Amino acid sequence: MTGLMIPPYALSRAIDEGLEPRHWPALVCWSGLLLGAGGINAGCAIALHRRVTRIRMHASFRTAELVASQSTRLGAAFSRQVTTGEVVTIGMQDVVAIGNALTFTGPGFGAISAFLLATALLLSVSPPLAVVVLLGVVVMGALISPLLGRLLRVDTAYRERQGRLVTRLVDMVTGLGVLGGLGGKTLLADRYRSESRTLRHHGYRVGAVTSWVDALGVGLPALFLGAVTWLAARLAAQGTITIGEFVAVYGYVAVLAVPVSFLIKSGRDITKGLVASRRVTRFLSLEPDTAVPDHLEPPPRTPAALTDPASGVEVRPGTLTMLASARPTDPLAIVDRLAGFADSTALWGDVPIGRIATAWLRERVVLADNDAELFSGTLREILSGRVDRAEETLDSAVRAAMAQDVVQALPHGLDSFIEAGGRNLSGGQRQRVRLARALAADPEVLLAVEPTSAVDAHTAAAIATRLRTARTGRTTLVVTTSPLLLAQADIVHHLADGKVADTGTHSELLAASARYRALVAIDDHGKDDGHGDDTPLAPAAHGAGE
Repeated sequence: MTGLMIPPYALSRAIDEGLEPRHWPALVCWSGLLLGAGGINAGCAIALHRRVTRIRMHASFRTAELVASQSTRLGAAFSRQVTTGEVVTIGMQDVVAIGNALTFTGPGFGAISAFLLATALLLSVSPPLAVVVLLGVVVMGALISPLLGRLLRVDTAYRERQGRLVTRLVDMVTGLGVLGGLGGKTLLADRYRSESRTLRHHGYRVGAVTSWVDALGVGLPALFLGAVTWLAARLAAQGTITIGEFVAVYGYVAVLAVPVSFLIKSGRDITKGLVASRRVTRFLSLEPDTAVPDHLEPPPRTPAALTDPASGVEVRPGTLTMLASARPTDPLAIVDRLAGFADSTALWGDVPIGRIATAWLRERVVLADNDAELFSGTLREILSGRVDRAEETLDSAVRAAMAQDVVQALPHGLDSFIEAGGRNLSGGQRQRVRLARALAADPEVLLAVEPTSAVDAHTAAAIATRLRTARTGRTTLVVTTSPLLLAQADIVHHLADGKVADTGTHSELLAASARYRALVAIDDHGKDDGHGDDTPLAPAAHGAGE
C-alpha cells in the first residue's frame, strides 16, 4: 500500500518538471517511473491476494483441525458439555470469520504505513492540508467505532441463537422417525419456524449494522476526498501550491481512500472474528470428564481382573460377565468407569485405570454401546475400523453378530455404501453392525451395552450363543436384562441402587433372588417374538431406512 503513493508523486513531478516547462527528458524520466511503479504495484497486488488467501485458508483449516481434535479429546463428555448446533456453527461460520480477521495483519500494517507516508508527503506540500487529512482520518475512526461496538453485541447474540436453532434442527432430523410415530413433527416444526423468525429478526439487526459499516467504509473516504480536493484546488488557485502539487494532493488522498476503506472494513471483520474466536476458545477450554494423571502407569502385561470398588463389580479375566439392573443408568456408569470414560477408583489388576494412558487403554479395552457412531463409507470400512482386517475375520464377526442378512440384502455386500449414521439401515441392523465391528476388533476386554435390545427374540438367542463362542477365553462384560443373554453368562451381577446385590449364575439367581426373577421376567414378557424393528433391509438404492 505504500507503493500506491509513488504514482501520484511521479505524476506531480512529471507535470511540474516536464510537462509545464516542456522539458521532455524529465517528462520521459518521470513517466517511465510512473509506468514502472504501476507494474510493480500490480505485481504486489497479485502477491498480496495470494498471500492473504493462503493466510485465510490456513487459519480456517487450522482452527477446524483444533476443533476436531478437541471434539475427540472430550470423548464421552462432548455431548454433555456442548451442543451439536454450536459445533456445527463453529465449523461452518466461525472458522471462516477467524480466517477473514487474520487477513488484516499484513495489509493492516501496510495501510497504517501508507497513511503515515501520505501525511509526510502532504507536509512537504502544505502543512495545513496534512493537518486536515490527519484530523479527517481521526474523525472517520470516531464515527465508525460506535458501530463496531454495536456490531460486536448484536453479532454475539445472533451467533448464540443460531447455535441453539441448529441444535434443534439436528435433533429434529436425527429423531424424525420417532417424531413421526409420536405425531410430534408438526409441533416441533412450528416451534422451529417461530425460532427461525426470531433469528431472522436478529439477522436483520446484524445486517443493518454491517451495511452501515460497509457504506461508511466507501462513503466517508469519498466525502473526505472531495473535501480535501476542494481545499487543495483553492490553494492552487491562490498560487500557494503548484498544479503538479495539486494533482499530487488529489492522488495522495484518492489513493489514501484504499487503506482507509480497508481499515474500516477490517474493523468489521475483526469484530466478527472476535465473536467467533470467543466461541472457539470457549469450546477449546472444555475439559473431559477424566482428569489427566500426574504420572502414567503401564497396564497389566497379562489378562487381569477389572474391578469397580464403587459398585463391587468384578470382571474376571477370560469370563463372560453380565450386569443386570432395573435402573439402566447404573450399569452404564459402571462400564464408563471401567472403560476409563469417567474418573473413578476402578482397577485393572493392581493398576488404577485413571493412571493408564488413554491410547494404551483403548488398544485393549473396547466399549461398544448403542450410541456408537457409524460413519459413512462401505460396510467393509465400517467393520474394519482404522486397520485392514482379513476377510475371514470380518465374516466371523458378521456371523457372530447375526448380521449375514444385512450383508446379503445390500447390493454389493461388504462393499456396499452405508450412509452417515447408518440411515439406510434399520435400528436392529445398525445394532448388529456395531456389535460386528466390536467383535472384529477382537479386544482383550469387550464391554457391550444391551447388544440385543433392538432385535427379536430368535435373533437375540442366536447372538447370545454365538457371542459366547466368539469370546471364549476373552474377557467380556455385557449389560443386559435379557434372559437369553443372561443364560449364557459365567457370572451375573444383579445391581440394586448401583451396587452388587446378588452374584451367581443365571439359574442360581433365579432360584435365590425374587427381585432378580421379577427383573428378568419383565424383560422376557416385554420381548417381541416377531420381527420387531429388525425388518429385512431393502436395497440401498431404494433408500431403505429404519
